[in-house]
Amino acid sequence: MNVLVTGGAGYIGSHTVVELIQAGHQAIIVDDLSNAKAEVVDRIETITGTRPAFYELDCKDKDALRKVFTAHKIDAVIHFAAFKAVGESVKKPLQYYRNNLDSTFSLLEVMEEFDCKKFIFSSSATVYGPNNPHPYKEEMPAIQSSSPYGWTKVMIERILTDYVTAHPNFCAVLLRYFNPIGAHDSGLLGDDPNGIPNNLMPYIGRVAAGKLEKLTIFGGAYPTPDGTCQRDYLHVVDLAVGHLKALEFAKDHEGVEAINLGTGNGISVLELVNAFQNVNDMKLPYVIGPRRDGDLPAFWADATKAKELLGWEATHSVEDMCRSAWLFAKGDGSNISKS
Repeated sequence: MNVLVTGGAGYIGSHTVVELIQAGHQAIIVDDLSNAKAEVVDRIETITGTRPAFYELDCKDKDALRKVFTAHKIDAVIHFAAFKAVGESVKKPLQYYRNNLDSTFSLLEVMEEFDCKKFIFSSSATVYGPNNPHPYKEEMPAIQSSSPYGWTKVMIERILTDYVTAHPNFCAVLLRYFNPIGAHDSGLLGDDPNGIPNNLMPYIGRVAAGKLEKLTIFGGAYPTPDGTCQRDYLHVVDLAVGHLKALEFAKDHEGVEAINLGTGNGISVLELVNAFQNVNDMKLPYVIGPRRDGDLPAFWADATKAKELLGWEATHSVEDMCRSAWLFAKGDGSNISKS
């Protein structure tokens, strides 16, 4: 299949492109590089031996999208492109609503013009909001959130559900995933955001590499066993494989389907920091800071549906995640050979 991957130069997108190519698909990347680097395309080529088509563009730009759809017969879309930091979204709500919603509108409108009917959406566990008990299950209400970022995911899920009602031969798979960390085993791909990281593992990596002075853990008095937030940390390669499985499912199905991708285990921030230290034989300087706006104390997935419907389950351990994250952080992809 010819698969358009929006945000395909980003963290999860790039790992998914690798899995697509290795499974025999043609991946076409579009990315505005607002939180990614063009060199990622070189790294994908080094890993796979195939250079994916790459277009630097904003997904809100329908004319630019039309040119891509004209150049390639797109069979399916995996939509990652979005602003994605919970705390930042609380401070910049208009930017998040404008970017995340408009890019999806433009994409769906162009897909309709070109009769493309397979859509894999990068949703989030944040759609379950603050009131559902964990583990989160797909049948729980997903109509609430604790941040503007999460609300954009709620709204897009609603938009896709309504779109499928109007176009019943369309397939939308809503992948609600939890907290991806780790990196590709090559050390060439990982979580490498522009500027100061908003997510935990790339921040840990930069502290470990001496690029940042210390780690700040946001909140130490949550109602959890050690007072820090608990999350369902998931290896990014497992998550990428989940998107491949969702694409295979969408190929032969119509309608809308929400599916959790997680390990089913809650791990605290301090437990993750300790695992990183133990696996990589180092000490990390850290302090406990104030809580961050929009963060919930604890949540993790019930991933039963993913196993039953997609034949998918996470296979990597927390130690694998920490080991691969450090391999990437200490090299930062700098050992890539330039073609």
